[in-house]
Amino acid sequence: MKLIVAIVQPEKLTDVKQALSEAKVGKMTVSNVIGCGSQGGHTESYRGIFTEVNLLDKVRFEIAVNDEFVKPAVDAIIRGARTGKIGDGKIFVVPLEECIRVRTGESGVDAIG
Repeated sequence: MKLIVAIVQPEKLTDVKQALSEAKVGKMTVSNVIGCGSQGGHTESYRGIFTEVNLLDKVRFEIAVNDEFVKPAVDAIIRGARTGKIGDGKIFVVPLEECIRVRTGESGVDAIG
C-alpha cells in the first residue's frame, strides 16, 4: 500500500481528476493549499505598493492505493497536470503502514478497495 500525495496547479484539478478516473482510480482527498517551489513567486502591485507573493494557490491530492495502482495513478497525475512549465507540481509516493475502513473495520488492502 502507498499514499500518493500530489501538489498541482489549481487549473489542472479537472484534468487530473479525469485522468485518474480513466486509470480506474476514483478514491481521493483533494484540498486547496498554498505553497511555493522552484518558481518562488511573483511581485504584485496594489494601490501603488509592490508586494512579493511567494505562497501560491495549489491543489493537493491524497490518494491511498494498493501497490498495483501506484504506477497507473502516478502516470495519470502526470498526464493531467503537465503543462511543461515551471510550477507544474510534485508527486510524493510514501509507504502506507496501515489503512482501516471505519465503517466495517476492514484493514490493509481490503480497506483501500
